[in-house]
Amino acid sequence: MKEVNVKKKKKLYEGKAKIVYETDNDDLYIQEFKDDATAFDGQKKGKIKSKGHVNNQVSAHLFQYLEGYHVPTHFVQPHSDNSMIIRKLEMIPVEVVMRNIATGSVVKKYGVEEGLELSHPILEFYLKDDERHDPMINENHIVAFGHATVDEVKQIERYAQKINAVLKDYFFRRNLLLVDFKLEFGRNKAGKIRLADEISPDTCRLWDSETKEKLDKDRFRQDLGGVEEAYQEVLSRIVTS
Repeated sequence: MKEVNVKKKKKLYEGKAKIVYETDNDDLYIQEFKDDATAFDGQKKGKIKSKGHVNNQVSAHLFQYLEGYHVPTHFVQPHSDNSMIIRKLEMIPVEVVMRNIATGSVVKKYGVEEGLELSHPILEFYLKDDERHDPMINENHIVAFGHATVDEVKQIERYAQKINAVLKDYFFRRNLLLVDFKLEFGRNKAGKIRLADEISPDTCRLWDSETKEKLDKDRFRQDLGGVEEAYQEVLSRIVTS
């Protein structure tokens, strides 16, 4: 695809980690990554130096990698160190979580051993609703509430499973364990499902495969220190190795 030139216009949306801007092209947006960090539904706030740069570079790299495996994404091209040009999508207000290793809420809710490698990946759906703390839902909720059709839910599940398989192998070859991660999807003008949002240390739990050291946002959540160094380490292993 040839290089696209767009002009940034008014701010369309600002979330906890990103800002989305309209452009002079009705089909394209600019997605800008912030250094702001939040946890526990915004109760904990801070900044991580260069987080926006890291998350933008990692996401761009992984979106392009997944496109090579026939996973369509909203990514078009990089725009700056901390922003990318993306396709305009109608977002589906559901978060898809894939789990490969037991940690976090799985351990708390179900009493599973911390660090247990799951015999089969777990796929979970959560409604994007901060006021209700993103409650877990299932396929029937998604269809009944009108967020997606039965066929769209099946397509999302297929993409999520494929993304998980591709990225698990990709990360493992870089001495990283893909513990769990969050995905979001949307529809393009033709109604086709595309992967959206980001794939980064903000949205993935990543552990060093040998030491099990956490190299993701959990370092911020749990006050482990070395947050900036962990993000830079992920960038180094994923993008430059």
